[in-house]
Amino acid sequence: MAELAGVSVTTVSMVLNGKGRISPATAERVQQAIKQLDYVPNSAAANLRNQHSNLVGLILRDITDPFYTEVTAGVSEVLEQQGYLLFLTQCGHSPERLQQSIQSLSRQGVAGIIFNPVRGAAAKTLQTLLDSQLPVVCAARSYYRDDVDFIGPDNTHAAKQATTYLIEQGHRHIAYVGGRADSLARAERIGGYCASLLQYGLPFKPEWILECERTQRSAADTIAQLLHQHPKVTAVLCHYPEVALGGIYGVEASGRTVGKDNYIGQQVALLGFDDVAEAELSSPALTFVSSPAREIGRQAAQRLLTRMQQPDLAPNRHIITPSLQKRESA
Repeated sequence: MAELAGVSVTTVSMVLNGKGRISPATAERVQQAIKQLDYVPNSAAANLRNQHSNLVGLILRDITDPFYTEVTAGVSEVLEQQGYLLFLTQCGHSPERLQQSIQSLSRQGVAGIIFNPVRGAAAKTLQTLLDSQLPVVCAARSYYRDDVDFIGPDNTHAAKQATTYLIEQGHRHIAYVGGRADSLARAERIGGYCASLLQYGLPFKPEWILECERTQRSAADTIAQLLHQHPKVTAVLCHYPEVALGGIYGVEASGRTVGKDNYIGQQVALLGFDDVAEAELSSPALTFVSSPAREIGRQAAQRLLTRMQQPDLAPNRHIITPSLQKRESA
């Protein structure tokens, strides 16, 4: 390249790195040589030379989860503006795969890591991440530790907001469907749901709180069975978007319809968490309480950049306030 441009190797290096005093004419000759040779700079080699990485690792449990897809988009927006590239890995619900992801990213020489916690991850696995001497931020629905930066939604407040809204619409028999018993986000939401019921002096019945798989089929079957066994239920809080979408079929299978009018005894309100595009297109359109996942991603990336510059900052928890998107289902 230097020979083609008629300059020294040092001059080429200064043009590539934007350093030194290079005349516009010389810089243009180097750029023309780059285009002619289809040269692509080796970022990894440059990182080694400069002892600085332009890679940031993102560890997700499930890249198909709409919530984390939006988080990823927000992270990417901020990091790319600052010249960083996102290195994405998926660990599922396996602590072992989380450990492998941490090790792989460390070997790649990333400048920092944004991660989602994994249920059942051993303390040793999480400590490996914290001891890696890499800047670390947790961007997730929920996280129980206070020794790492956390950006996420206010699950308790979201459930209080959803339950209170249903109560104000006249509902007195409200169920909660979806999620797994070992989910911290679910526990926080159920806590907010129960708090609102108690505040209004309404009954809390454990048999109205049901787990189900994260599929529309499982949700439809579970909600149909719930309504057959407990016909007094007039509203259902849905832990996942898939539960709300499947709930429409479950309500219809029970001989009732989805809607706002609970006084005639034939309609059941559905209200979900974590809004998705399909919610507006369903019939009826689904009401959701949602925290802006993309904003969670943006703020997680901003916090990581800050921590990369100031590694001694005390860990911080930043909770994003949810909002209610009112539609026809509640």
